[in-house]
Amino acid sequence: MTVTLADVAARARVSPATVSRVLNGNYPVASSTRERVLRAVDDLDYVLNGPASSLAAATSDLVGILVNDIADPFFGIMAGAAQSEIGGPGDGSGRAGGEKLAVVCNTGGSPERELTYLTLLQRQRAAAVVLTGGALEDPAHQAAMAVKLARLADAGTRIVFCGRPPLPDTDAVTAALTFDNRGGARRLTEHLIALGHRRFGYVAGPLERTTTRHRLEGHREAMKAAGLYGDEESVTVHGPYDRSSGYDATLELLRREPGVTAVAAANDTVALGACAAVRDLGLRIPEDVSVAGFDDLPFSVDAVPALTTVRLPLFEAGARAGRLAMDKETPPPGGTATIAAELMERGSTAPPRVG
Repeated sequence: MTVTLADVAARARVSPATVSRVLNGNYPVASSTRERVLRAVDDLDYVLNGPASSLAAATSDLVGILVNDIADPFFGIMAGAAQSEIGGPGDGSGRAGGEKLAVVCNTGGSPERELTYLTLLQRQRAAAVVLTGGALEDPAHQAAMAVKLARLADAGTRIVFCGRPPLPDTDAVTAALTFDNRGGARRLTEHLIALGHRRFGYVAGPLERTTTRHRLEGHREAMKAAGLYGDEESVTVHGPYDRSSGYDATLELLRREPGVTAVAAANDTVALGACAAVRDLGLRIPEDVSVAGFDDLPFSVDAVPALTTVRLPLFEAGARAGRLAMDKETPPPGGTATIAAELMERGSTAPPRVG
């Protein structure tokens, strides 16, 4: 049942004119009243009609791309590639030709911001929404996401996941493109084991993130298969996906386990911090400690030595997500496709080989 402006007014205990003033922002309204109206809008999930109220059921020319951190190349590459498919190419004249306006929404990793952006995009009747990167593994948040996405889908919005596993118990998602994080991490650790490494440190990402869990599971699968899996708490440190986390965590790992000869990092940015920590301890890479990352971000090949990592085709995945959002490409069978990860062996890994 469609929620009307009158419903919001009744919920907020104000007149419909006051609701209109708050939403249009064209008339001064007491802050307490404004707060009450906005709370009623959120509670009722009211969608503000655009100027073409007679076409209220139609979607707009807006497409939202949700990222955790636009400054992180992992998200920037996917968002840029998706935007190139969503916004163009056009004929260069400035005339509308079926293109959409792609808006990047930076959540900062906040689940509350993620939900807020979805609400705002619903109110704007977005034609599509692309959600990038891993998801928070919290049942309450997943349930709230399922409700938001269902409402978007019911309004005609196409929903695409890029680098994010399918959401349980919902068919609202047009397509989910997932990365083989588990398989890539397993192959990376197998590579290190084949080089002769037996004592590992692992710098993991934030707890309760799907990407963190899948990459750590792949690492541990390889360790168990080689008979090397021991006290996980003594060799694993969790933290944000940033350089300072990699630096601090590696210092902690090497303090706990001075005999560690290989550090596997949650991503390439974390790996750069790990490399700096190893050097600041007076150790050499890879002669004393090998360091490996994940994602194959553009700077990884320019590190000294170049970073061994796992390549994810971020640009290709983002572009495909953009095409799916624009209905330019048929969704994969079952709505889900797993994108392969490739080991990139470089100079930051080698010794020790024994025997």
